[in-house]
Amino acid sequence: MMKNKTLISTAVVITALFLVNVVASKVYSRLDLTKDNRYTLSNNSKALLTNLDSPLIIDVFLEGDFPSEFRFLQTEVKQIIDEFKLETDLIFINYINPIEEETTRDRNIEELSKAGLEPFINTDNSTAKVTQEIIFPWAYASYKDKKVKISLLKRSITQSLPEQIANSVQGLEYAFADGFNRLVNEKTKKIAILKGNGELDDLYIADFLRTVKPYYNIAPFTLDSVATNPQGTLDKLKQYDLVVAAKPSEAFTENEKLILDQFTMYGGKSLWLTESVIMDKDSLYNNARAGISIMRDLKLNDFFFKYGVRINPSLVKDLYSAPIMLAIGEGSKAQLQPIQWQYSPLAAANPKHPITKNLNLVKFDFASPIDTLKNTVSKTILLQSSPRSKLEGAPKTIALENVTQTPDEASYNLGPQNLGVVLEGEFTSVYDKRVLPFKVNGFKTKSTATKMVVISDGDIIKNEVIRNRPQELGFDQLTGKAFGNKEFLLNTVNYLLDDTGLINIRAKEISIAFLDANKIKDQKSKWQVINLVLPLVLLAVFGFIFNYLRKSKYT
Repeated sequence: MMKNKTLISTAVVITALFLVNVVASKVYSRLDLTKDNRYTLSNNSKALLTNLDSPLIIDVFLEGDFPSEFRFLQTEVKQIIDEFKLETDLIFINYINPIEEETTRDRNIEELSKAGLEPFINTDNSTAKVTQEIIFPWAYASYKDKKVKISLLKRSITQSLPEQIANSVQGLEYAFADGFNRLVNEKTKKIAILKGNGELDDLYIADFLRTVKPYYNIAPFTLDSVATNPQGTLDKLKQYDLVVAAKPSEAFTENEKLILDQFTMYGGKSLWLTESVIMDKDSLYNNARAGISIMRDLKLNDFFFKYGVRINPSLVKDLYSAPIMLAIGEGSKAQLQPIQWQYSPLAAANPKHPITKNLNLVKFDFASPIDTLKNTVSKTILLQSSPRSKLEGAPKTIALENVTQTPDEASYNLGPQNLGVVLEGEFTSVYDKRVLPFKVNGFKTKSTATKMVVISDGDIIKNEVIRNRPQELGFDQLTGKAFGNKEFLLNTVNYLLDDTGLINIRAKEISIAFLDANKIKDQKSKWQVINLVLPLVLLAVFGFIFNYLRKSKYT
């Protein structure tokens, strides 16, 4: 009888274990207990993967024996990829160390660099011996016949390596989701690059166009036909989702302004890169080594005023600025040296907005301050000069020789100046309760919900041109410094046109704590003693007390 009960109990246990395993294999659940939901993908990221119908292959080059900071980034990259893999079985991963094999090391470095995967040279001087390591913080994602590169490291000229790693970890989900979006979804949105009012030639915005091309359809749009067929011009412009005005230099007519106004009223988005003072750095390189800044009236004052901003006709000078390269010395002894150029503010980004979160400094040249005006449209400052700023009116003679003079720091006391603003909401027409310059079919005085970004300097979109070839936007060839202009503009366009919500992933906050490398170096001996000697001391004290109590009890 007892034997039968034992057999029955054993059978029940085995059956129960079998059923538990079957259920566990069918039902899988995970719980993210982190305070910042670090390991929980957003719904927008998950939605991207529902459109997969072929394998998505990811080649990650962040592989090898790295310093602690990069080991942390390496772990986080693998973790976020695992989160994506849990959503679909169509993602396949290859972890590749491109410099592992000595025979192919140099060739791999050259090929990856040519493909735009710039290596990170990590210099370690924590010990007496200085060492350098080549690291490729990049990934390739391939889907069908498309391939995109994904940057895993957000570099900055002002942040320490731990800070760069922390920002990179915060942006990993967006980096991969953005790459997947370019692979999976077809381009549907259309951007009109305005022409006809003295805007920058394509050669000077080539890198911007190259950057946004993988995301959107781009075409030039001239307003010249307004004079003969204004309604037809407006109807054609309505077919676009965004207009970009890249540093116009000729005044807009009332007909042109009405077309742009009605484009906004019908929900069109706008990116304005314009200014109120004429001054270019190139105009200083003449025999006099000087130029005169003059006010520029594009007839847009009432246009922006109605929407809620005003670009003032003055220039921002900032002690926290980018350098300019000047020849210092006489004749053959002259040498190019970087000298601070107060007319090139390095704008700080709004850390709370998706466009500018974790953004590198944005370089301006001859920027004007922006005032925000009270109306029903919401306004958010995106970029500002430093608190050590001042304003300079126009006209004004600007000479290169002034660069070498020590600035009067006490006069730079006007505080941060607004250089970039995003406007959101329902706009009121500039021509509300005004006589229209031409009859508009379906004229609207109130817009649907829309967005507009106004930047007070057209030069932030302008790339350098060397030997008739456009250079990378935001990269200073002479000083070797990279600024955040390109990323800022791409984020801005993505924000204005984003209907998938991916750009909002950039606002995700992740709390990351790093050990202080300098403190580790300075207090190395102290903590070695604490970790090695203190346990032995505690053990000896415990042994002494234990023996004392034992002797007291049994003696």
